[in-house]
Amino acid sequence: MASDFPTGSWALVLGGSSGFGLATAQKLAEQGMNIAIVHRDRRGAMSRIEPEFEKIRGQGVQVQTWNADAISPEKRDEVLGALAERLGGEGRVRVLLHSIAFGNLKLIAPEFPAARTATQALADKLGIDAERLREAADELFEAGEDGLHTVNSPAAYPTRSYLDEEDFSRTILCMGTSLLGWTQGLFERGLFAEDARVFGLTSEGNEVAWKGYAAVSAAKVALESLARSIALEFGPHGVRCNVIQAGVTETPALAAIPGSAHLKAQARLRNPMGRLTTPRDVANMIYLLARDEAAWVNGELIRVDGGEHISGASR
Repeated sequence: MASDFPTGSWALVLGGSSGFGLATAQKLAEQGMNIAIVHRDRRGAMSRIEPEFEKIRGQGVQVQTWNADAISPEKRDEVLGALAERLGGEGRVRVLLHSIAFGNLKLIAPEFPAARTATQALADKLGIDAERLREAADELFEAGEDGLHTVNSPAAYPTRSYLDEEDFSRTILCMGTSLLGWTQGLFERGLFAEDARVFGLTSEGNEVAWKGYAAVSAAKVALESLARSIALEFGPHGVRCNVIQAGVTETPALAAIPGSAHLKAQARLRNPMGRLTTPRDVANMIYLLARDEAAWVNGELIRVDGGEHISGASR
């Protein structure tokens, strides 16, 4: 098939069995890039994942996958050794995408229940039972009426087990600083293309506080800082590094965040386009930044959110 990239170009996707990683693997394969995926999933999940990998193979590109712990230095060395053999003398890694979504999503302190008076006030005004009104609001909210997010039942948060320092350390390693080991490993083995692109993923939680997101927020900030250093120190070697800040996106990682239904509702109301970001939106941007024309983009944080971040109004 015709390719937008040099012959023998590969993308190495860390966390490529769902969400942003899988969407990016699919997009780059459609454009003729060979795909290597590292993912960590239980055997029972493979019945869902393997058909997605088959779709990528159906694009006529080479595909290699490893079900392994991308955080383990030993597993990383094993994968890179096997990848070097697969690439042979001609193949090189054009794209490295860090899309590992494994972090602790717990509060740092007990939830303090805030007074919510809108439901009771509206029920009193209408002369109806407040609990019946709340139940109706819950049902309509579940069906997609986002504007009811202040009238329906509030988001529920865990009441026991709070983040500790170990939770932070593990999350920052998994979702942030583990990018360094993979970047250094590829470079040391001479596996990067002469014009290589490294990508990390962040979110608006890098600068605003979401309940239950403290550890992931810290990891995202660490990732962004590391990405700037990669851009600076690996830049002379032909490696560009940029971070994509996606809007609120329907992914398995989002579903794990406490209160995610309310986050999604608020994002849709805020977004000028009136919808959530999709993994494909992000994959499209990574594809554009992987092209020759984007070679001078380095060390940047690029928002892909339809204007969600700059919007100060709700529809």
